[in-house]
Amino acid sequence: MVSANAGKTQEEIEKELEKQYIPLSYGEYEEALSNGKLVGLKCLSCGKITCHPMPVCQWCSSRDMERVELSGEGELLTFTVIRVAPEGFDAPYIPCLVKTKEGPNIIGRLELEPEQASQELIGKRVKMSGTYTYKGDKFSGGAHVCPVFKIIEP
Repeated sequence: MVSANAGKTQEEIEKELEKQYIPLSYGEYEEALSNGKLVGLKCLSCGKITCHPMPVCQWCSSRDMERVELSGEGELLTFTVIRVAPEGFDAPYIPCLVKTKEGPNIIGRLELEPEQASQELIGKRVKMSGTYTYKGDKFSGGAHVCPVFKIIEP
């Protein structure tokens, strides 16, 4: 019996496997963000949505997933103000955790002046308003894109 991969290079095999098992790569996720879209993966077995890209469903470990566009809306779960930034970041900035309307929690940045940040913001509705590209450092593999959220509920 001859293998289906006979005569193929390692790179060709890896690309085929990536298409078969990873419906959304991190590069594709960041590209979508750069185009103003928040995307995730819907599991066709359990129906739950995962975001950021993963090769398996975080809930049931199924590989049977499809790419879905999320609304970018959600609830602010928590945040902090960073005044002394690590290498590759500019301070001050506000990283936040948002529970999306569709279910998954997403880390991003909060579009707000640090002086305006208070605990009263927890639980407020937010919407993705854009993206931020951070330079990264020698450990992070270079620049990356993250979603930026703004408060839409006064």
